[in-house]
Amino acid sequence: MSVIVAPSILACNFACLGEEVASVTREGADWIHCDVMDGHFVDNISFGSAFVEAASRHTNLPLDVHLMITNPDRYLDRYLPFAASVDIHLEAEADVPETLRRIRAAGRKSGLAINPHTPASAIEPYLGQFDILLVMTVEPGFGGQPFMEDMLPKIRAAAGLRDRAGTPFHITVDGGINTTTGRQCRGAGADVLVAGTSVFQAKDRRAEISALR
Repeated sequence: MSVIVAPSILACNFACLGEEVASVTREGADWIHCDVMDGHFVDNISFGSAFVEAASRHTNLPLDVHLMITNPDRYLDRYLPFAASVDIHLEAEADVPETLRRIRAAGRKSGLAINPHTPASAIEPYLGQFDILLVMTVEPGFGGQPFMEDMLPKIRAAAGLRDRAGTPFHITVDGGINTTTGRQCRGAGADVLVAGTSVFQAKDRRAEISALR
């Protein structure tokens, strides 16, 4: 699979949201990643559906909406109009199969996200129900954290499950991704790199995105 670079707008300058989204679009991003946090599932509040809708006005790229929230099934319909894909957490308080089904029924890609403490084997009952597996490579909730290298075996295990099941899905890595850790994750089987700080704080965003790819 070719590598997809998805800058996370959690790391952008919120005061200049439109300019920031347009910038990474212009400089070669593939997707725009939107980290929604509710202050309950994770200990931080980021932004909601109005912010995602505002971001969507400044790009023609797919928006990948990552719902780090306790009840994704309750709020899902607020994001579907603007999202190309929606990632929900296996650890959330939701009927996971039904929520994944609703995402696909809306014509969007369904994503299943897992936190660092959740093993790759936990996704087995859901194989075939999601298009994206999002592996958190930091503890969720805050941007700018260092990459957890002990997540690499989990990525390899997930890639092995994908190969054995014959069920294609993207493997996304989210947290502490830069050119060095991105290369490690690619070697383990990931094909979508969510990069926040490394892209938005780069002096040359186009060069950084190209290097990640």
